[in-house]
Amino acid sequence: MPSSTRRARERANIRASIVETAMRLLESEGAAALTIRRIAADMDYTAPIVYQHFANKDALVLELVVRGYDQLLAELRRAGEASDIDGRIVRVAAQYVHFAGEHPHLYQAMNGTVTDADERRRAAAPAIDLLTELLDAWSHTHGVTLSDQSDACEILWGTLHGMAALGYLDTVGTERAQRLAEQACRTILLGWRATGSASGLRAGSSPKSGT
Repeated sequence: MPSSTRRARERANIRASIVETAMRLLESEGAAALTIRRIAADMDYTAPIVYQHFANKDALVLELVVRGYDQLLAELRRAGEASDIDGRIVRVAAQYVHFAGEHPHLYQAMNGTVTDADERRRAAAPAIDLLTELLDAWSHTHGVTLSDQSDACEILWGTLHGMAALGYLDTVGTERAQRLAEQACRTILLGWRATGSASGLRAGSSPKSGT
């Protein structure tokens, strides 16, 4: 094996180990534990080695945020395999809240101010695209035209984020928050089907009523 290839592989392995260590710290102790010195110490490295792979802490946290959204997307895709479109959206809603409950520190990093808002939005784009695809399929199935897909997506995304936040309260918890997210999605979808009058929507050909 050429020495350049070996060095590239070793560098990639070190970088992956840094990310894995940082993710473990984030998941177990929260963002406050993510310092370059702490990560290096946990790996028996020196801080300069970490800096060879990440310019600063913000760059490393952004990598974790991207990984978090990749994981969320994979889980939402699995949840979106129900046979009927309404069921798929409801299951995706429940899985979103479940993810937030299972990974509270990671979820907060994905949605907090630790990283730049535009960077977070880019990381979230594939998950948002999945929700948009589900809404497209839903509107086609039920004959409701989405005049502004972005608004419709934001309504659902914001609802799920709110339910996820409720799940962190001792009086609510993740399981109840999942049920509330399912109920909220069903209510929103039924309202759009019945009237098509929600913000960003207009009625298409005669919407069907009920489920």
